[in-house]
Amino acid sequence: MAVRKLNPVTPGQRHKVIGTFEEITASVPEKSLVYGKRSTGGRNNTGKMTVRYRGGGHKRKFRLIDFKREKDGVPAVVKTIEYDPNRSARIALLYYADGEKRYIIAPNGLKVGANLMSGAEAAPEVGNALPLANIPVGTVIHNIELRPGQGALLVRSAGNFAQLTSRDGDYCVIKLPSGETRLVLSACKATVGSVGNSDHGLERSGKAGRTRWLGYRPHNRGVVMNPVDHPMGGGEGRQSGGHPRSRKGLYAKGLKTRAPKKLSNKYIIERSNKK
Repeated sequence: MAVRKLNPVTPGQRHKVIGTFEEITASVPEKSLVYGKRSTGGRNNTGKMTVRYRGGGHKRKFRLIDFKREKDGVPAVVKTIEYDPNRSARIALLYYADGEKRYIIAPNGLKVGANLMSGAEAAPEVGNALPLANIPVGTVIHNIELRPGQGALLVRSAGNFAQLTSRDGDYCVIKLPSGETRLVLSACKATVGSVGNSDHGLERSGKAGRTRWLGYRPHNRGVVMNPVDHPMGGGEGRQSGGHPRSRKGLYAKGLKTRAPKKLSNKYIIERSNKK
């Protein structure tokens, strides 16, 4: 994966940096694994706006991704690497030996024609999913479950990876991309390798219209509003706005929002090192 910068023939292309899409091998998704996705525009089931600055955007079809990888012992072949508008990572279409087709998150280095396997007997190679108990210490992993059979919840976006650092009884110690170190049951599955499309973070839209295509509307800051509209609004001239906070008055940038008595706190060994 690489990025390309375009010649500034128009103002919108002057700062535009996009991916090359060189790894993508198919332009039309597998019809049996997609369904229409309705856009909400940030509204809930009563029509009330619950998320601001959403709306518009291009129509999308949702691709069903296999996060459970429960077809143990059945070999699969990578047929295509495809673009997915619903996530930052690329997806890979697998053809299983029994005729079933499934999408998975495409790890870095996965090529068309590669053979993949899931289950305890699978080799710890890129793209294979196996229980943490069977993965060697020090291996780079992604798509990590938190409960056995639940499906992957952690480390799924482009370029991310975690590392299995050690074992502790029935648990494995995993260092997550945030810097947090936590315990995960050894029976939980994870996929070997890092998530592909690692240069996604280098992309720049170049113009406001490209952001609108993704379904985002213009976002106006609280400090430019009036006091009646936002706690940070008002003041003569340009005021800093005081302590950063949300429209409802909750402190931002520093307020801890995690529940102090959350049950999973006991599994966290070391918190994120971000300030």
